[in-house]
Amino acid sequence: MSTPTTLAEWLAHCERLHPATIDLTLDRVRRVAERLALRFDVPVITVAGTNGKGSTCAMLEAILRQAGYRTGVYTSPHLVHFEERCRIDEHSVDAHALVPHFEAVEAARGGEALTYFEFTTLAILRCLSQSRLDAAILEVGLGGRLDAVNVVDPDCAVITSIDLDHMEFLGPDRESIGREKAGIMRPGRPAVVSDPQPPRSIVEHAESLGADLWLFGRDHRYTAQQGESGAWQQWSWSGRSVRFNGLAYPALRGTNQLLNASGVLAALEALRPRLPVDAQAVRRGLASVQLPGRFQIVPGQPTLVLDVAHNPHAAATLLHNLDQMGFFPRTHAVFGAMSDKDTTEILRKLAPLIDAWYFTDLPTPRAARADQLDAQWRALPRTAGAAMRATSSTHSSPRSALDAALAEADPTDRIVIFGSFYTVGGILQEGLPRLGAKHLA
Repeated sequence: MSTPTTLAEWLAHCERLHPATIDLTLDRVRRVAERLALRFDVPVITVAGTNGKGSTCAMLEAILRQAGYRTGVYTSPHLVHFEERCRIDEHSVDAHALVPHFEAVEAARGGEALTYFEFTTLAILRCLSQSRLDAAILEVGLGGRLDAVNVVDPDCAVITSIDLDHMEFLGPDRESIGREKAGIMRPGRPAVVSDPQPPRSIVEHAESLGADLWLFGRDHRYTAQQGESGAWQQWSWSGRSVRFNGLAYPALRGTNQLLNASGVLAALEALRPRLPVDAQAVRRGLASVQLPGRFQIVPGQPTLVLDVAHNPHAAATLLHNLDQMGFFPRTHAVFGAMSDKDTTEILRKLAPLIDAWYFTDLPTPRAARADQLDAQWRALPRTAGAAMRATSSTHSSPRSALDAALAEADPTDRIVIFGSFYTVGGILQEGLPRLGAKHLA
């Protein structure tokens, strides 16, 4: 076979190297990283957790950029284009700029059967390490201890919310999962925890390791203030020696974002000797931060809401955020998910709020079929509210499901597109249609 020359060809090559999609170990990655002489000479912040990782990375990036630093971010998965996984100064890298780094990993691989994630992670890490950054922000893909990102020693670890997900790899409960996430901590270095009730395993691992543990409620905290109308308008944050008052809410929507932001500000305080950030950079960064697909509201008729909530904990947060949006006559839901997710529990949490379901197939063999999701929904007890009168249908793609929802929705309704990155990405890839047939009359 000829040597790949484009990013698309390299990605296809990566898919053929290992028989498994996930094979958790750092041994292979570490050997190749050593051959690559992979190293970072700038502060590295590594972010792990069940939910909130992407938002945390985006807020760190936005604030550091406003402070004048050159940032590099690695995040996964992507919504539309692979290049989204590697951002420099808040912009995705060009596809052709990644090719030399794929070539270097292949040359250093030495016959190692790297998984797709391992190979692509090494290529992106090499790209970032050679980009003359001031700070690197790395998002863990799965777990932490054995994730390919953990081949890099972070100067600060951030652990966001912990909940049940990927249990076949990480363990059956929060304590087991927390122990895996805590694997990104390093002795003597700050480890920031955003979860207000972290598993004991995280605290115990930090103490046994000698990490500098920053716990929410002890080392960092926030308070929110209500305006005369009763709406939450401002919030204040305090760390060990730094305080910010009268902050505007982050541009990323959802009440859970304050927990993420608290962890972000704690990480920045912990790294202050190397990356000083002033209050104005914090304010501008939180006001300007953007991250598609995280409770992303697209105003119009009808209103669209896009969210990559793909586990029960994220679904509960989505339900709460939807409930805070105000009145909509009907709520339509486009939903597609991977077969290894607890989709029954996700459906159970959202069912009371949804008037019409549009279940969709996804373009990957790992996905649950639309008819399977429909059967799971039909098996739920119809106890109250919208669930008793809701309808459902199945569709071959996220776009066809959205088209059906647009055809049924009134202009004053809302449509929630959620679940897998494939679900939200399938919509964003083709652009957001605004009007169904009934809206053109």
